[in-house]
Amino acid sequence: MNINATLFLQAIVFAVLVWFTMKFVWPPITKALDERAQKIADGLAAADTAKAELATANKRVEAELASSRNETATRLADAERRAQAIVDEAKARAVEEGNRIIAAAKAEAEQQSVKARDALRDQVAALAVKGAEQILRKEVNAGVHAELLSRLKTEL
Repeated sequence: MNINATLFLQAIVFAVLVWFTMKFVWPPITKALDERAQKIADGLAAADTAKAELATANKRVEAELASSRNETATRLADAERRAQAIVDEAKARAVEEGNRIIAAAKAEAEQQSVKARDALRDQVAALAVKGAEQILRKEVNAGVHAELLSRLKTEL
């Protein structure tokens, strides 16, 4: 065979191979490459969207945390104020109760003092009557001399 014919035949085979490749092999390869590029682009877009959503979610979480901290601080302050008010109220009630107990004790002591004075007056009157009986050597009738005895008690 002639070298020119071989070269010409090889050129034709090469051209058929190029045409066959361009017609049947190349489109599925380019289609697969395009699909892969599209998937990569979609993945990158989704990643960017996810990053933006994550940043937004982080901002919302920080805002909620700050709000929660403020609310907690407010509630703690309210609880402390309530506790202080309860303590103050309890102190006031305790002071009031103490004053009432002291007043009751003073009144009771005054009543006991009055009773003791009355009892002492009765005893002194009885002793005075006995002393008068012994001085006079005569019995003093309590019924007859009631007015005299009551005047003696008031004077003592």
